[in-house]
Amino acid sequence: MSSDWKVEIVECGDLVQDDDEVAPPDEAERRWNRYVELADSVTGDEGPAGVAAIVSSLKAEEDCGAYQAAHAALGRYPCSDLGQGVAGAAKELLSIPRDGSGNILLILSQAGPVAVNVFNEAMHAVDPDVRVSIRELVEFHESEEWLSERSAQKVLLVPRT
Repeated sequence: MSSDWKVEIVECGDLVQDDDEVAPPDEAERRWNRYVELADSVTGDEGPAGVAAIVSSLKAEEDCGAYQAAHAALGRYPCSDLGQGVAGAAKELLSIPRDGSGNILLILSQAGPVAVNVFNEAMHAVDPDVRVSIRELVEFHESEEWLSERSAQKVLLVPRT
């Protein structure tokens, strides 16, 4: 896929919300449909940058089911690309809604040891301030719903410093 795909999925992922009075009425439906189409077109060959684009696209609080297509698309990536891509989108993971970040971290933790190990290793190269914030985010999700299952706890070992 082209870099245009990555830009477009991030752009379309900013789905129109119910209380948005600025967007024309047909814009919400157009953007939702295009987002699902873009997510459904993922083959898994887009590399870690494709994973990072999907993570970055999860901006809306209410997605009306559109993000299910993005979550399914993440399942088409090789485990190493998934781990590398989520780590590469660490800063964006901090800016998307908490439910979105929890879901991504759960998908990653359930993807298996290769994805988790690549993510854990790649986090060493992330800006230290971002790393600390990701560690706090993981700990938050471990104490809440998304990573509260025993099998998901203490799996994502983000370095503390």
